[in-house]
Amino acid sequence: MLTLLKIRNLALVDELAWELGPGLISVTGETGAGKSVIVGALKLILGERADKSLIRTGEDACSVEAVFELRDPLEINAILEDGGLASCDDTQLIVRRVIGQTANRQFVNDSPVTLALLKRLGEHLVDLHGPHDHQSLLSTERQLAMLDAYAGADAAHASYRESFRAWRAKATELDELRHAENASEQELDLLRYQLQEIDAAHLKPEDEQDLEDRWRRASNATRLVESAAAATAALNGDDAILERLAEVQRLVRDLEKLDPSVRQHTASLETAVLELQDLERNLADYADELDIDSAEAAALEERVNLLESLKRKYGPGLSDVLARRDTAASRLDTIENRGEKLEALERELAACRTTLDAAGKNLTNARRKFAPKLAKEISSQLKDLGFKQSSFEAPLRALAQPAAQGFESIEFQFGPNPGEPLLPLRQIASSGEISRVMLAVKSALADQDATPLMVFDEIDANVGGEVARAVGRKMAALGTRHQVVAITHFPQVAATASLHFVVEKEVSGGRTRSRLFPVSGETRIQELVRMLGGGGEQARAMAASLLTPTD
Repeated sequence: MLTLLKIRNLALVDELAWELGPGLISVTGETGAGKSVIVGALKLILGERADKSLIRTGEDACSVEAVFELRDPLEINAILEDGGLASCDDTQLIVRRVIGQTANRQFVNDSPVTLALLKRLGEHLVDLHGPHDHQSLLSTERQLAMLDAYAGADAAHASYRESFRAWRAKATELDELRHAENASEQELDLLRYQLQEIDAAHLKPEDEQDLEDRWRRASNATRLVESAAAATAALNGDDAILERLAEVQRLVRDLEKLDPSVRQHTASLETAVLELQDLERNLADYADELDIDSAEAAALEERVNLLESLKRKYGPGLSDVLARRDTAASRLDTIENRGEKLEALERELAACRTTLDAAGKNLTNARRKFAPKLAKEISSQLKDLGFKQSSFEAPLRALAQPAAQGFESIEFQFGPNPGEPLLPLRQIASSGEISRVMLAVKSALADQDATPLMVFDEIDANVGGEVARAVGRKMAALGTRHQVVAITHFPQVAATASLHFVVEKEVSGGRTRSRLFPVSGETRIQELVRMLGGGGEQARAMAASLLTPTD
């Protein structure tokens, strides 16, 4: 659950640290007091895009930080690891957003993350619903996912999706081969020539550098021999370097006899002489090894020219030449063996369809078994929310062709009044009605929904009286299985919460700011009286009665 929400310099909030508990939590306050800031802060935590207009006037940045206690961090850790982050060492997850004048940043457990990763995490942490946040409920694809969750068919759906992807890929491959243009004789001749030319070269990219080095030495053999001989002569010959160094050695020995201390300055002479003698021998050996005949040099040059020609045609590198060879071979094989390949692909497609049909039938059976049960459960929840004579159905419609979601589609049908035809949810105009339907669906799926925190932002709009009380009781029931935050204007809803917070706007030092504080006892009764719209003993008695538990 969400245990702590910190807000700093966001809109009218200069600084706020909100500690939350389990169950249903109500947030109330005057219109414009700043309740929307709470929702805005949570949306930032969920990865919603933000701009500098959110920053409190006169400040450089605003920030939001949320601390979640995870009962089972398995799914969250999988997302973190997929994003290259360390998993949670314990069950605590800290999410922080910083909105600046020039740049925005987001962090998870103090590690910077992308906004996309934050959105993925948010989908598993918070389910937020406002008066206009019902698009997911109106989506037939989402409705089918709800039915699958209720039926416990997630594994069956995953198996079907895998089979569907394989079937579609094979069908696409077959379709491309069927509609491929017949190759001309000119193209066939070109492909065969390319294969023959590249194969004849017996290419080995790893030998290319060695070949070029050998060719360079062979083509410059005469010059290399002359240079090596000249260097050898300079080292060892009449009046050469080594002969002069021998005279230096004799002079140094005379110095050392007269003054042994000079050895600390002359010790390097012996080393220099030895190294130059090694150099002279090595150069002589090198010159002997350069005895390359003209035939070998010509063969090396021919080989280098062949490789350069192939690289100009198919390159730029030998690896590219080989890749071109494989492409040509594949294309030629496809053309020359088109009939055999068509037959093989048709057999493979039929096998994929058999697997798909089995997976689709398994998924369909689960859906047909549980769709009436889900509709009945939602109908029961709707009756608790004031729709005493409403009807709700979840009809499945078979598709002509398999689709990504299965062999059938679904569209929830709702009729709030007896005698009237049931209509798809998307045709329900009343925001009050659709809000209550959404709450009924959430209640029916409470056991299957793994999202720890549910936030309802004034979804009780346009209802009142006993219906509002029923909405509150339904939220309280959800609060036994989830942490639920209800931002509401209705005392009947606020009174059912286990914790009650008030948002209040105040002016201090010429600045307006919003603050949030808990209420209980007499203070809570006074807030309910304000929400009821009047003072006096009658309003107070009504407020107190709202807090009295009922069966």
